[in-house]
Amino acid sequence: MKKILVTGGAGFLGAHLCQRLIKTGNKVICLDNFYTGKEKNINLLKSNRNFEIVKHDICSPYFNDVDEIYNLACPASPIHYQKKPIKTMKTSVLGAINMLDLAKINNSKILQASTSEVYGDPFESPQNEKYWGNVNPVGIRSCYDEGKRCSETLFTDYNREFGVKTKIIRIFNTYGPMMNTDDGRVVSNFIVQALRGENITIYGDGKQTRSFQYVDDLIEGMIRVMDSEDDMVFPVNLGNPDEFTILELAKIVIELTNSKSIIEHMELPEDDPKQRKPDINLAKKNLNGWQPKVDLQSGLEKTIKYFETELKII
Repeated sequence: MKKILVTGGAGFLGAHLCQRLIKTGNKVICLDNFYTGKEKNINLLKSNRNFEIVKHDICSPYFNDVDEIYNLACPASPIHYQKKPIKTMKTSVLGAINMLDLAKINNSKILQASTSEVYGDPFESPQNEKYWGNVNPVGIRSCYDEGKRCSETLFTDYNREFGVKTKIIRIFNTYGPMMNTDDGRVVSNFIVQALRGENITIYGDGKQTRSFQYVDDLIEGMIRVMDSEDDMVFPVNLGNPDEFTILELAKIVIELTNSKSIIEHMELPEDDPKQRKPDINLAKKNLNGWQPKVDLQSGLEKTIKYFETELKII
């Protein structure tokens, strides 16, 4: 049995990871300040004697004897990180330092949940790990984009200077049950609007593309990265390479929900990426052939059922 710390463990991804780690026989400490994490996401785990919840902000040091650390703590939705940009940057930078120091003390493995946003509004597609990106350092998304880029630097340098066993994943758009209804992400936005019969709001002409990964596929990839050899310290893309326009996504959601919602176009936000498509060859090569298994329609059907329950729609 390993003792594993998951920061941001009550969030969308963190809660799924905690469930998986408990299911496979580990002792899990869920660390969260509950800024965007929800206690209801981890309710089912509370009675498990191998699960512990600690309310804590990783901008302050935390000490415990742990074998592995998954550092997921950080608001990932634009609506939340743009509301508190300085706090977001502190979480990415100070939080990374505090968790890396903990890993150094314990000689434990530590994984950083980075993001496809490190590629910014890319000039290359698909995006592979050697591409340095096109990021605005002073825009409204910079607190998140540059915060995550800085955390990757810290993880890499802690490995070089101190020999800390670091892992870095770059997460592409991920969706599934336990997303917040008000998190402002495109999949949850569209599903909630469709179920409520509201207009589906598309920013810009809807021709911008995204690649949507179901949460179970990400969690599998994340664990495989953590379990990989210690010399695998380079960033690895985890995403679904199937590419859809935002307009295509809206139409699929409307069809699957049998909604009468109509599409409404609004102004495109500043620095919104025009294209997202991961190159996952590095993951396939180094993670025993890992690749997404859940197609968009199947994943959306599961996610819609979750939101129907959340919104009490019969």
